[in-house]
Amino acid sequence: MAYFAALLARTEDGWDATEPDLDSVETLADLADLAREASVDEDTVIVFLEQEDSWFALVRVDGEEDPRIYLSDGAAAARSAYGEILLTDELLGRETASVAELPDLDELEAEESDTDEDIDDEAVASSQPPAGPLGDAGLLDDLGMSEEDLVELSNDGALPGDALGAIAEALGCEDVLEAVR
Repeated sequence: MAYFAALLARTEDGWDATEPDLDSVETLADLADLAREASVDEDTVIVFLEQEDSWFALVRVDGEEDPRIYLSDGAAAARSAYGEILLTDELLGRETASVAELPDLDELEAEESDTDEDIDDEAVASSQPPAGPLGDAGLLDDLGMSEEDLVELSNDGALPGDALGAIAEALGCEDVLEAVR
């Protein structure tokens, strides 16, 4: 699968764009670290990620804050290696349990019942990301693109590359994005 990625770092003079090497990116933390390395004075960095004709993602990194993620299509991203990195439990609305909250395995084995198959089917169905936009659609509000415009762009059937171009235009960095494309 062909991917396009760009790091757009906000500076005093506008935006700088670089095309990152994603070969060593295996987790969201790796991607956030890569973005932070491109940052000037811990300013905002937006990662543009696109899988041809399928989906796009925006990951916003502001200094040491947790990354904010937006996916144009959660279900399509789930079928992709980089998409899986972005589909965190938090993004999917799943709660993660601490070790202290995990049930005792001996108790679970004692409670096994005939409904295990039904429970497993429900767990698989609920773990699938929804088709369509997913994540923090407001991550660009302060940079020139409203939440409504971002969601509309995701839903209007535009190819991911065209959508990223429209986003870059709204942010005022279309020329620097095109320079690395």
